[in-house]
Amino acid sequence: MNDALLQGYREFGDYLHRLFPHYKVQKITLNAGFTCPNRDGLKGRGGCTYCNNQTFSPAYALSDRSVTEQLHEGIAFFSRKYPQMKYLAYFQAYTNTYGEQEEIIRKYEEALAFPGVVGLVIGTRPDCMPEALLSYLKELSGSTFVLVEYGVESTLNSTLERVNRGHLWEESVEAIVRTADAGLPVGAHLILGLPWESRDEILGHADKLSALPITTLKLHQLQIIRGTAMGRDYLADPSAFQFYTETEYIDLCLDFIERLRPDIVLERFVSQSPAEWILMPRWGMKNHEFTHLVRRRIQERDIRQGRYWQGCMNSHPLPKSI
Repeated sequence: MNDALLQGYREFGDYLHRLFPHYKVQKITLNAGFTCPNRDGLKGRGGCTYCNNQTFSPAYALSDRSVTEQLHEGIAFFSRKYPQMKYLAYFQAYTNTYGEQEEIIRKYEEALAFPGVVGLVIGTRPDCMPEALLSYLKELSGSTFVLVEYGVESTLNSTLERVNRGHLWEESVEAIVRTADAGLPVGAHLILGLPWESRDEILGHADKLSALPITTLKLHQLQIIRGTAMGRDYLADPSAFQFYTETEYIDLCLDFIERLRPDIVLERFVSQSPAEWILMPRWGMKNHEFTHLVRRRIQERDIRQGRYWQGCMNSHPLPKSI
C-alpha cells in the first residue's frame, strides 16, 4: 500500500512535500480586490446565498492593501519560526480570474516577485476561466507552481440554482477538464450538507468528482453565516434546515472518501468561520482539533480512501518536484 494512504487518505501536506522536498511551504491568503460576476450584476446580485467573504479572510488580507503589503505581513508571521520556509500566494477572496486580464496578470506577477514566493494558488469560479488567461497560466506553470481551485460546491444543478450559484455542474466539468488538459493541477471546493441534499446525494458527489481530472479537494461543512441570504432564511424558519452533529459529519466525510478516487489529495474536511459570525452549526472547535478527531475515527473504522471507488485513474500527472 502507498505510504500516503496508510493514514486512510491522501493528505495535502504530503502532496506539497512531494512537490517541494527541500523546504516547508505555506499558503499566504490574499485579497486582490477582485469582485464576482454573481455580485456585480453580470450573473446576479448579492452573491451565493451562503457566502460572506469576510468570514474566511485574515485581518491582513484587506482589499485596500497591495498584494506586496499583504504578503509582507502574512510572511512575517511564519518567517520568525521557520526562516527557511517558502510560500504560495493564495488568491482566495472572490473570483481571482475575473476582470481585466492585464490587471489580473499584474497582480499574479507582483506576488511571484515577492521574495520566498514559489507559486500561486488561484481560487475562482468554473464560469470565469477565459481561454487567454488559461493559456497564460499554462505557460507560467512551466517555470513555477500554479494550482487552480474551482468552487464547485455541489454537483446537483437543483442545489446550485437554489443557492444562487450562477453556474451549472456542466460548467464545472468543462472548466476542470480544460484546465487539466492545459497541464495544470486542478482543485475543487465542495460543501457537504447543503439544504435539500440527501445523504445519498452527498455521497454521489464523490463518484462524480472522481470521474474528473482533479488533483486536490477541499470539503467543508455547511455553515449558516450572519448577514447572508441563507442566514436570513434560517432565522425566519430554522425548521427548514437540518444539521449534522460533529460525529455525524465525521462519519459522512469518511464514507465520502471511501468512494473518492484514491489519488485525489484531500486538503481539508472543515472550514471554521469566526464564532461571532456563525449561526449554525456551532461546534466550537478549531480545524486542527476536528482533523484530529477525523484521524482517530479513521483508525477506529479502518478507513481507506478509494475502497469503494471503481473507475479509471486520473491520467493527468502531478507537477514535477520543485
